Amino acid sequence: MRHMYLAVIQMKTTEDKLTNLKTATKFINKACEQKVDMVILPEMFNCPYNTSNFPIYAELENGDTYKYLSDLAKKHKVYIVGGSIPEKDFNGNIYNTSYVFDRKGKQIAKHRKVHLFNIQIEGGQYFKESDTLNAGNNVTTFNTEFATFGLAICYDFRFPELSRMMVNNGAKAIIIPASFNLTTGPAHWEILFKSRAIDNQVYTIGCSSSRDCSASYISYGNSIAVSPWGEIINRMDEKEGYFICKLDFSYVDKIRNELPLLSHRRLDLYNQNT
Repeated sequence: MRHMYLAVIQMKTTEDKLTNLKTATKFINKACEQKVDMVILPEMFNCPYNTSNFPIYAELENGDTYKYLSDLAKKHKVYIVGGSIPEKDFNGNIYNTSYVFDRKGKQIAKHRKVHLFNIQIEGGQYFKESDTLNAGNNVTTFNTEFATFGLAICYDFRFPELSRMMVNNGAKAIIIPASFNLTTGPAHWEILFKSRAIDNQVYTIGCSSSRDCSASYISYGNSIAVSPWGEIINRMDEKEGYFICKLDFSYVDKIRNELPLLSHRRLDLYNQNT
């Protein structure tokens, strides 16, 4: 099978974890009524995106949110990319972590955000994830019956080396749970998803939380899907909701055959890992 249907959920996040899980469930249930194969949730979907919150909401692997998503994947027989949540380990380290579950509810991938979002823009956004988070160390891909997917989180997507390494590992689509803000979003959101799609000849999918102007960190929203030719397939506004898009992996092959830039790389001139 060369094509699949994927749901991207753009939801509001509150201070109550159970409310957030119920919101995610509501949208997953709605999307699965339309026979999708995979559902994607936003970055930090179970807690407000604020550095001070991460230690408070952090869960060990196999915690409440993990089990909740695993059960939903098994119930609906879909892949679930669980956005991200704050994860803690037994040493007290905290990570921004995304879990992926298959149709039986089994974990098939785990990505800890590799690049921590530390930003200070004059007259704009200030945020410092490294105040409470530790960085992961892995390039993450996972296999499905449709294709291999790459997975990274938000700020990771700004580093082209990471996307290329996922493609070198076979990825034909890259999924990015993210929460760009009102400074970085209008400036860079669309162009990053188009650029990574074109450079790597893959589908790129960005899943954001919806915009809440009363929150301490205001998300840009605008969840997006881009084709390997750089075409915007779907794009939301700032409001809560979801979209469903079709990914046709024969189209990835067509683009790569007609414009074989990946095979035209001069690996004799530059690092073979990029």
